[in-house]
Amino acid sequence: METKKFLNKKNIIAIVGASSNPEKWGWKIYKSIKSSGSCVYPINPKYPEINGAVCYPDLKSLPKNPDMVVTVVPPKITEMVVEECKRLKINKVWMQPGSESGKAIAFCKSNNIEVIYNACFMGLMRK
Repeated sequence: METKKFLNKKNIIAIVGASSNPEKWGWKIYKSIKSSGSCVYPINPKYPEINGAVCYPDLKSLPKNPDMVVTVVPPKITEMVVEECKRLKINKVWMQPGSESGKAIAFCKSNNIEVIYNACFMGLMRK
């Protein structure tokens, strides 16, 4: 899968599993994308806000559909997220290591959702 389309700074990105804890990858990825100047929405039903930004409970609550979703959640949650992506016609999903599952990957591939897995978003953003 070509990562250039995923790393385009014009993409609107949703981080499912965003966190307010600086030790967690959900925080590190969110903060890195936000500081790059890209439009990013944090998604996590546990938080009303993260770092002063509204945090949304799910993808359907966003004011605008994102171009792509980054998952930083357990595999079972990722499986639900990709189904929601299909319903919302979001066609790019990046599964952070640890959030992917064979079922979610197969779902993406069989539903014309471009998917990247086994690759850290942070590592590729720095290139």
